[in-house]
Amino acid sequence: MQNSPVFIEKQYLGRDYSRISVRLVLALFCFAAYFITERREQNAALFLVVGCGILIVSVIMMFLLHFKTTVQNKSIVLDGLWTTKMVKIDLNGIVKVERTAYSSYIINNPVYNLHQKGTVRFYAGGKDAVKLTDRDGLLYVIGTQCPTELEQSIKEQMKKS
Repeated sequence: MQNSPVFIEKQYLGRDYSRISVRLVLALFCFAAYFITERREQNAALFLVVGCGILIVSVIMMFLLHFKTTVQNKSIVLDGLWTTKMVKIDLNGIVKVERTAYSSYIINNPVYNLHQKGTVRFYAGGKDAVKLTDRDGLLYVIGTQCPTELEQSIKEQMKKS
């Protein structure tokens, strides 16, 4: 019998505030360059098209799902974009769960299933993460907007027998 999910979180690719601000500054630069150009030549029209293109792509990215985190049946399921493989982490092999900051950097790139130096990372936006350690010493760092709820739901599922 399938239990209903204890925790579900969807993280979108274009909703990170630092990335939104960078895209908006670029679009504003393009619009300013368009209006500053004295003679409306092809270059000026190009600035207008690029500025509008940046805004359109930014709006589309706000609705583009990067990955979905689900805690259910003593496992964490991370399901990404169209071509990514679903990652399932069995909570029976997890020995330590802790809430932590994702990174000390201000701007972080979105990643899905990035294996690097004994760590597997999942991140779309925000500053917080939940760090899981399995029996083999492999670290899973899952970036989240709701670190308290994710940590509590993981610990709750681990306690179930």
